[in-house]
Amino acid sequence: MSQATHAPVRLSGGYKVIWGIAALGTSFIAGTYGALLPIFYQDYLGLTARWIAIASAIYAIWNALNDPLFGYITDNTRFKLGRRIPYMRFTAPFLALTFILVWFAPSGAGETALFVWMLVTMLLYDTAYTIIGLVYSALLPEVTESDGERNGLQISASLFGLLGTLLGFIVPDFFRPKAGAEPSVLPLQMAMIAVGILSAVFIVITTLKVKERPEFTKVDKPIPLGKALRFTFTSKSFLVLVAQNFMSILMSSLVLGVLFYMADYVLQMNTMIVLACVFIPLIAGVPITSLIRKRLGLVGAQQLLLLIAGIGLIAIAFVPKPLILVCLAMAGFGLSGPQTLTNVLFGQVADEDELRSGVRREGAFFGVNALITKPAQPIALALIPFILEATKFVTRDANNGQIFLDQPAGAIFGIKALIGLIPGVALIIGAGLLFWYPLKGKYLDEVKEKVLALHAAKHEQLGK
Repeated sequence: MSQATHAPVRLSGGYKVIWGIAALGTSFIAGTYGALLPIFYQDYLGLTARWIAIASAIYAIWNALNDPLFGYITDNTRFKLGRRIPYMRFTAPFLALTFILVWFAPSGAGETALFVWMLVTMLLYDTAYTIIGLVYSALLPEVTESDGERNGLQISASLFGLLGTLLGFIVPDFFRPKAGAEPSVLPLQMAMIAVGILSAVFIVITTLKVKERPEFTKVDKPIPLGKALRFTFTSKSFLVLVAQNFMSILMSSLVLGVLFYMADYVLQMNTMIVLACVFIPLIAGVPITSLIRKRLGLVGAQQLLLLIAGIGLIAIAFVPKPLILVCLAMAGFGLSGPQTLTNVLFGQVADEDELRSGVRREGAFFGVNALITKPAQPIALALIPFILEATKFVTRDANNGQIFLDQPAGAIFGIKALIGLIPGVALIIGAGLLFWYPLKGKYLDEVKEKVLALHAAKHEQLGK
């Protein structure tokens, strides 16, 4: 990777492939966690919605604190290997260990013990995942100034990430207890050990290839916390984007958490068919986002795809059963937007901020973004069991460990609302919010030109 004066850094195809391998690791572990956690603790272990909600509330508080904390720390770290890569590389083994512990709740434990185990392992897992996810996202805008190159990196990360998320459904679905089988979670636990170890290995592979640009660690000087927060919360571009991203995170958390319910109880078909209807259009849409971006710009492309996904999800709650798979496919294609374009938009925000603050502060932006958006995950985790209980959903635990397929109509609609109506409305709201995003047109062109000149000056200063 070479630095050219007043020209964005260009990256090879091989570099982009290696970049995406880390996304395979993070999405494999996160996809498994998001898809399996609600059904594992509520349906398999019998933990009530009240305990899950309490754990989710505490989890949300920690989520609100750790991301901006680690974002600020990494922005101001000055290791020989850089300020991002060391955290990513050496946290990966702890991510694997804490993820594995989530699924090893003591056999025959009471509700209080289950709650404590769930809460503690969730907090430990989230801390490790936060560190890795944060620095990986923050690296994207640093390695190149070009929106096209950033889009290429994110397409690679998205394609590998979708593969990891898909594996995150396939692996637990293959090993989880099925209707009519002996209700044992031991095979599932063994599979979770493999998921944790493989995911950590994928993450480490990327850190062995990707190098940080020294001008951002040796030339840029850390700025005080108060000043950093002031720059962050006075950025209109950031505040609009983070509001839209909250809607996307709420959507993805609900859809991931309810897909098994949709397959088992509403469609009553193999989970792999349902996954294919979502993931095949999503995978096809990821490279197409580059064409839409060139035509409509980043913001226009994001709005169009959010709208397509939102309409498809809302329709799930109202269309006849045979059309649900069509709606899922439509939503899957639209979700290629938030999957691929959001981090590129955050790169624009970091560029604009560098002109104001004088330093690259991606960690701060991704950290505060998580401060605001990560509560969407525990909100979704709490919504799922409460809505299911309110609509009279019958759990396996209440049915002597066996799946109860003849669910009441209210419970069926509750599942449809959780996977369709609620996340669909959230996406349409997100598309509307982007009308207030200022980084577009001539103003965006001016920002890009000034950032290239600033980076050339920093590179020259590094040489001296």
